[in-house]
Amino acid sequence: MSTVPFRYTLRKLTKFRHVLGWSSRRSPHRVNQWFKWLAPGLLVKRWLLLSAGGVVLTSLGVAIWTGMTPIYYMLRLLRELLGWIAGVIPNSVSGPVLLLTGLLLIFWGQTRSLNSITQVLMPEGDAELVDRLLTHRRLHRGPKIVAVGGGTGLSTLLRGLKHYSANITAIVTVADDGGSSGRLRREIGVLPPGDIRNCLAALADEEKLLTELFQYRFRAGDGLTGHSFGNLFLTAMSEVSGDLERAIAASSKVLAIRGQVLPATLSDVHLWAELADGRRIQGESSITEANGQILQIGCTPANPPALPRALQAIQAADLIIIGPGSLYTSLIPNLLVPEIAARSPPQQFPGFMFVMS
Repeated sequence: MSTVPFRYTLRKLTKFRHVLGWSSRRSPHRVNQWFKWLAPGLLVKRWLLLSAGGVVLTSLGVAIWTGMTPIYYMLRLLRELLGWIAGVIPNSVSGPVLLLTGLLLIFWGQTRSLNSITQVLMPEGDAELVDRLLTHRRLHRGPKIVAVGGGTGLSTLLRGLKHYSANITAIVTVADDGGSSGRLRREIGVLPPGDIRNCLAALADEEKLLTELFQYRFRAGDGLTGHSFGNLFLTAMSEVSGDLERAIAASSKVLAIRGQVLPATLSDVHLWAELADGRRIQGESSITEANGQILQIGCTPANPPALPRALQAIQAADLIIIGPGSLYTSLIPNLLVPEIAARSPPQQFPGFMFVMS
């Protein structure tokens, strides 16, 4: 059978590719995006095939229930229609035309459906839906990482780690008593939210404006100067929900973070340090300002209990990272929680990593 009519028909149909919303410049990109839907692990194709199977089974069920009458008439009508088409148009033309028309309708319908879904889910239009799905699957298959620390070092580390895995747990010290966190701690009695706020913002997957709002620091106002919106939000959520752990969980949903942020303990921990010159310094911010050689460091109350979820994350981790950050005021305060120190020793954990700034 000659393929000339087929090639002729194909050339004619390609002139109508604008029907699919394509331009000649965008066609290769669009085809490439469609091939991405065939990538394994998207959990889309299997459900589409399952739905198609359901349609077939439903049709068969109706046909059997009604004594096969609809199928008989449909087959007879289809046979007469095909016979009429074959008598008017040669098979070498009618076959390819019907085949390509069917494929174009399927392609057009699927393209428009996915475009409609993309416009609803991603109105900003900065990425393709398939790219977002592929990224989501890749990140959620990443290693389970636990990062222990505090200060700006931990948040900087998390900002890079979130591009490699969504299975991240940040265990943050609650010994901070300086700045906005220290004021809220003294005036309201809440655990310091500053380091936790920075980690939430670093792991945020939400739009940039919401993250900037969470990090916004007031520059005027009686009593507001120096406070960040995120600190006040976490403080209010702690009062409403009852504890800092629930407040963090609620804030994590607002910011759509990749992973989770957990305080090392829910105890009201205060650091102390003994210096080589005999001084005993109380408070994390005072230790930083003392500028002396530290001989011993501890906390009050001694041996605070660890957050159970933090221990579970350490137990299930593929990789534990301690640092970067200030050794005495960001890293060691987490290890002053005995249960955390006991579950992450380097000699017993092959995936342990200690990072100093």
